[in-house]
Amino acid sequence: MRPERRPRAVIDTNVLVSQAIRPSSIPALAVEKAASTARLLFSAVTWAELEEVLSRRKFDAYLDASARKNFLQDLRTIAIFIDIPARIVACRDPRDDKFLEVAVHGHADLIVTGDEDLLALHPFRGIAILTPSDYLGRE
Repeated sequence: MRPERRPRAVIDTNVLVSQAIRPSSIPALAVEKAASTARLLFSAVTWAELEEVLSRRKFDAYLDASARKNFLQDLRTIAIFIDIPARIVACRDPRDDKFLEVAVHGHADLIVTGDEDLLALHPFRGIAILTPSDYLGRE
């Protein structure tokens, strides 16, 4: 008997940042669920965006630099990095295409995001695009 395949998930930067600065929030609970039940997919580009956003000084009020570094280190231990062999141009905000690329090339089952530009594409090539709240309500 083969072990059950774990779902593969892409988590948008805004959801991950919400988890880092508000650990009891709905986005944080969604990330915790994904981390425990799915494989979290990133590309070099989506990871670099997360690092850059979390390094912004405006987040100093929520987390010190050391806590943000630890958050990234912990996340990196479970991250699966996907090579992006071909660009995807599909989102009305081209800055969000990078999440579609990870999802398609990483054979993801879902994307968790609060971004309306991505949510408007649900489903994208058979990949569910859900808000953190909708993801939490899903079996």
